[in-house]
Amino acid sequence: MRVRKAVIPAAGLGTRMLPITKSMPKEMLPIVDKPVIHYVVKEAIEAGIDDILIITGKGKRAIEDYFDRSFELEYYLREKGKLEELKQVEEIGEMVDIYYVRQKKPLGLGDAVLHAEKHVNGEPFAVLLGDDIIISQKPAIKQLIDVAEREKSQVIGVEKVPEELVGRYGIISGEKIGEDVYMVRDLVEKPSPKEAPSNIAVVGRYVLFPEVFDFIRELPPGKGGEIQLTDALRNMLPSYPTLAKMIEGRRYDVGTRLGFIMANVELGLEREDIGEELLTRLKQLVREV
Repeated sequence: MRVRKAVIPAAGLGTRMLPITKSMPKEMLPIVDKPVIHYVVKEAIEAGIDDILIITGKGKRAIEDYFDRSFELEYYLREKGKLEELKQVEEIGEMVDIYYVRQKKPLGLGDAVLHAEKHVNGEPFAVLLGDDIIISQKPAIKQLIDVAEREKSQVIGVEKVPEELVGRYGIISGEKIGEDVYMVRDLVEKPSPKEAPSNIAVVGRYVLFPEVFDFIRELPPGKGGEIQLTDALRNMLPSYPTLAKMIEGRRYDVGTRLGFIMANVELGLEREDIGEELLTRLKQLVREV
C-alpha cells in the first residue's frame, strides 16, 4: 500500500469568516505573506505526495491562479532585478502537479471528496482540509501515511479538544492500541458535550481507501443537510477497521477568526525578518492594554 495522491477540499463558502470570504476564498487568506492553502500543499509535498487534486467551487479561481505561472509578473520582476522575489514566484508555479475539479453545490465534505473518485482511480489517498494548517517536524499527513502503510488501514488524524468545543468536530470513540494510535469503534458528527463519546476530535487529515466513495454515495444528508464524511467513515467501520492517529504539531483552524489571527501572530514570530520586531510590538501592546 502506497499513498501518492492527495485531495484538498477547498469548496466551502467560508461563512465563519464573512464578510471577507464574500469575495475571497478562505483558503487564500494570508498567513504572513502566503495564503493558507500554500501551507497545506507544501505539507503534502513534504510528505512525498506528487499528485494533488483540489476541489474548488464558485468564486475560487484565485486558488488556480496562485499555483499557476504568472509570466507577466515574472517578466516584470526580472526586468527590475528583483531576483529573490522572482525565485519565490517561479517556485510556486513549479511546486507539484495540481489538478482541479469543481463542486457545483455546497453539499458538504463528503460530497466534495466524492468528486475525487475518478482522479483517485482506485488508489488509497490522503485528504487534507484546505483551511487547516498544521505545523510539525514531520508533516502531519506523513504521520498518518506511515501508520496507514504499516498497518494497511485507513487512518484519521485526531487531537484532544476542550469539552466545550466537541460540538464543532467529528468525535471518535476508540481504544488505544499503541503510542498515540487508537482503534476507532464509533464516530459521531458534531455531538453535544453530553452525547460526545470522548473529547478526541477528527481534525482535517485522513488517509482513506477508495471504497469510501461507495459509502458516501449511499448517504442521506446528515447534520446541516450536508453529506458528512464522518457518517461514511462510521458506516465503513464494520467492514474496514479504521485507526486514529494523534497528530503531533500545532494546528490552526484558519477558517475561524481566532485561528486566523493566532496563525499570523505565531508564524510571524518565527520569521527571521519580522519576528523580533513583532515580539517587541506585541509586548508594548500588552503593556498598554
